[in-house]
Amino acid sequence: MKVAIGSDHAGYSKKRDLMPFLLREGHEVLDEGCYDEESCDYPDFARKVTERVRRGVADRGILICGTGIGMAIAANKVPGIRAAVCWNSKTAAAAAEHNMANVLCLGSRMLTLVQMKRLIRLWIETPFGPDRHRRRVGKITAIERSFLCCGKHHKP
Repeated sequence: MKVAIGSDHAGYSKKRDLMPFLLREGHEVLDEGCYDEESCDYPDFARKVTERVRRGVADRGILICGTGIGMAIAANKVPGIRAAVCWNSKTAAAAAEHNMANVLCLGSRMLTLVQMKRLIRLWIETPFGPDRHRRRVGKITAIERSFLCCGKHHKP
């Protein structure tokens, strides 16, 4: 699987440490930045990772900032992206099984490296669930499409 990964300065050290883990797990890793702990803006890296996923260059994306929340907000602005902030095994499994999340957002100040590895593995290995979940994800996509017409946002 190709995994695009990105972080801001708060998530940089964990991103750097997760990349060898992903490679050992057999995944190809696309490092979309940032590349040091210099202060930077998380939306820039959320966009880089989500564009890779949206275009099919990467199968999935992982974003890391202080809490994961800012990255998720930015990532979910991109059509076709379903980004989920996960902080335990139940949320990581549900993100994959129930929501078909294609981007995992993690908080470097909320989780240890060991916890992140466990959540990533679980999120990647959990298959998408039964038809009722497909129907719900389809409704999410319909909401997204209702706001996108000719490149403009319209009121419903």
